[in-house]
Amino acid sequence: MILKQQLSTREDSSASTTIFSAEQLKKATNNFDENLIIGKGGFGTVFKGYLSNNKIVAIKKSKIIDQAQVEQFINEVIVLSQINHRNIVKLLDCCLETEVPLLVYEFVNNGTLFDYLHKESHATKVCWKTRLRIATEAAGALSYLHSAASIPIIHRDIKTANILLDENYIAKVSDFGASRLVPLDQTELATMVQGTFGYLDPEYMQTSHLTEKSDVYSFGVVLVELLTGEKPFSFNKDEEKRSLTIHFLCSLKEDRLFEVLQIGILDEHNKQEIMEVAILAAKCLRLRGEERPSMKEVAMELEGIRLTEKHPWINIDKNVEETRYLLHDASSSIYEPGDSSNNQYAGYDSIRDHVLITLDDGR
Repeated sequence: MILKQQLSTREDSSASTTIFSAEQLKKATNNFDENLIIGKGGFGTVFKGYLSNNKIVAIKKSKIIDQAQVEQFINEVIVLSQINHRNIVKLLDCCLETEVPLLVYEFVNNGTLFDYLHKESHATKVCWKTRLRIATEAAGALSYLHSAASIPIIHRDIKTANILLDENYIAKVSDFGASRLVPLDQTELATMVQGTFGYLDPEYMQTSHLTEKSDVYSFGVVLVELLTGEKPFSFNKDEEKRSLTIHFLCSLKEDRLFEVLQIGILDEHNKQEIMEVAILAAKCLRLRGEERPSMKEVAMELEGIRLTEKHPWINIDKNVEETRYLLHDASSSIYEPGDSSNNQYAGYDSIRDHVLITLDDGR
């Protein structure tokens, strides 16, 4: 009843959301056969489903039956019903007959960006051009959510596990259960802190004030993952290397960027692009949200880097030595392992005063 009421107030979105019967979805998943499970998350299990017209879909079933889960379900339907973007997973249908919320999505068949980066079966797929394109597509999707959706949307849980890849490795941002719609007259929301360890904006953790810049920070972590091939946090590493962001930012400040890149990424043609993406990641990871770029600016920078990659004559005066100078000259208060006074958050500060990067992509 709540969902129907919400959808009825959004005539533009309700038309794109149809209703499935519980029996149809039960049949599509062979009574929710465990062998058809393709993913599990904090709020639900995702099954591969086969509809009567032979269309393959992904069906998300909530784990728990309580009011909080119902609210998450309603929130996800409302958020996704107003979105139409090629790099965002499309909500096709939902089911209102069962106590356990059910959502039906387009099926994206090539796993997640996390799988692509970290599973051994994908270990040989170290292609910088593909990674740069995936980053650009995901940034464009987030920019759309923040700037172009009818009501701005903060995703709130950006991570490589929530970026799906199709058969052509096209990025599809997914999992909007924790997302929040932002009233047009507000720039931040006071909320209970939600997200994934390693990706959480430290400013949001401290203040509980969620802003679009919280997504920017999380996306900065994704960029670092794409560059290094490492997970955001590893307990089995030496203390100074456990936090990927701290290790990355320290290496960047000390002019040791190439030492932390994933083996196989760097070649003589892409040094400039990789340096620019590394600098952009550092901007996204600034401690103060107001000092980070917007997702629109991030998307524009990545598009500009890709444009330069395709047409190197556009930026012929830029050179690696110039960028190395900017990296070396960057001043920041990076966390030092021996400084216990700020060891919880100071490490996430980065190249705070680093500004003068020449860009010819429209910014």
